[in-house]
Amino acid sequence: MPAAVNNAVSLISVSVQVKVESVPLEGCLMNAVTPKRFTIAEYHQLIELGFLTEANHIELIRGELIQMTAKGTPHIVCSSILCRQLNRLLGDQAVIRGQDPITLPNQSEPEPDVVIARGRDEDYLAHHPYPEDILLVIEISDKTIDYDQTIKLSLYGEARIYYYWIVNLPARKLERHSQPYQNAQNKFSYLSKEIFLSNQSVAIPGFEDILLDLNRLFPESASE
Repeated sequence: MPAAVNNAVSLISVSVQVKVESVPLEGCLMNAVTPKRFTIAEYHQLIELGFLTEANHIELIRGELIQMTAKGTPHIVCSSILCRQLNRLLGDQAVIRGQDPITLPNQSEPEPDVVIARGRDEDYLAHHPYPEDILLVIEISDKTIDYDQTIKLSLYGEARIYYYWIVNLPARKLERHSQPYQNAQNKFSYLSKEIFLSNQSVAIPGFEDILLDLNRLFPESASE
């Protein structure tokens, strides 16, 4: 058996023997495979060899394989509208990626709902966007609001992603986080948090003269 395949099989053998914990998060269920932690290289190996596919809905968070929560229709509609609006506003000035991986230095490869990255699509043939490539990360939150306001916020703050937005569907508002920092307890967060309501517009990072109309992001059906 080739070494690469043998290594991947060993990794899978370890993961299937450990207990899968269910971590409730305010109505959201995140399944974490523990205690085995994977490097990004090992994670990529599992994908390349077909042990993990898109159907598994897995992302790598701090070395753990995390099963993503199923998306409801308000989430899907909001994501579609947001990507379409950003593509219309920015055109070829940036790369708009929807639910695609980004590679972070803390053994993480999350798949944010929307990412605005520098350059062209072709720039990411060899690798996913790194923090220095990213202008903005956006998570659309309904059932995952607590997770996005804590775990994801800390993750992106540690990676020094300067702007992180949360589209809070239940509250019909946008949370704009900026200026990542590490506090005295060595926890990562953002110094600035601004709230924008659904009847407001917000400037797009890197394109401050271009405004995103938030009213379009909160159709009435998005309020659950």
